[in-house]
Amino acid sequence: MRRPRRGALAVARGLLRTARPRQWVKNSLVVAAPVAAGQLGSAQHAARLVLVFALFTAAASAVYLVNDARDAAADRAHPVKRHRPVAAGLVPVPLAYAAGAALGLGAAVASALLCNAMTALLITAYLAMQLAYCVRLKHVLVVDLAVVTTGFLMRAVIGGIALGIPLSRWFLITTGFGALFMVAAKRYSEAVQMEDAQGATRALLTQYTTGYLRFVWQLAAGVAVLGYCLWALESGGVANGSLLPWRQLSVVAFVLAVLRYAVFADRGTAGEPEDVVLRDRPLAVIGLVWAAMYGMAVVDL
Repeated sequence: MRRPRRGALAVARGLLRTARPRQWVKNSLVVAAPVAAGQLGSAQHAARLVLVFALFTAAASAVYLVNDARDAAADRAHPVKRHRPVAAGLVPVPLAYAAGAALGLGAAVASALLCNAMTALLITAYLAMQLAYCVRLKHVLVVDLAVVTTGFLMRAVIGGIALGIPLSRWFLITTGFGALFMVAAKRYSEAVQMEDAQGATRALLTQYTTGYLRFVWQLAAGVAVLGYCLWALESGGVANGSLLPWRQLSVVAFVLAVLRYAVFADRGTAGEPEDVVLRDRPLAVIGLVWAAMYGMAVVDL
């Protein structure tokens, strides 16, 4: 009787691993728009954002489960992905499909019942887009980059939509191209690391050249920096009652963060954005300095 219980526990752990808990940190982007607008102070807003975070996490986990179920055979040929629970045979493919369908349907229904119509529409659109990505779009050049980037952008805007906050054009430009920078850097890193492993990685990488992917992440980084600078300088160089012009000064920290991330992109070691951000101490310190400056600009200290 013990072995089935241990097997069930192992399968449950495998499902949790397939849901990618480490990548849930990406969903913290739901607070980006409220923070940018300085509207994160009330308990009601905080509770709504916690709900949206949970719903988006469920939706993203559903996509991971379906993706790993579809790619199980290909992942077994990959030196790293073959250890994923579905590819390794720990989680049966039908179970992964069922769990993904349950999470996706639950997230869509819950968002329709508990959130406003635009939030529910955005979560449903995210699920539809990501499932299309799993089935077909991941094999289409450039479109695959656009879809993954849009997923990041949806995370960033849904908090503002849930709270009815108008979204700045500069916020959308900076967030969108910042996401494209990280996505292209990840693809570039994968291409560099797998150059000598033909057939043991995603097929689309063989159609991209490393030179092209380098061009994309460099272009995206430049546009993201430009968008942020235009936002910061939009009100001019005055402090507007603050001790210092924090809004303008935050450009320095933002540019340094991009330059630091670009070090890993250039080396071909920017495989997972969350690993780069969380494990590199200098980048974490720069991020904290930027957050402090940005916060002071928002509260007008």
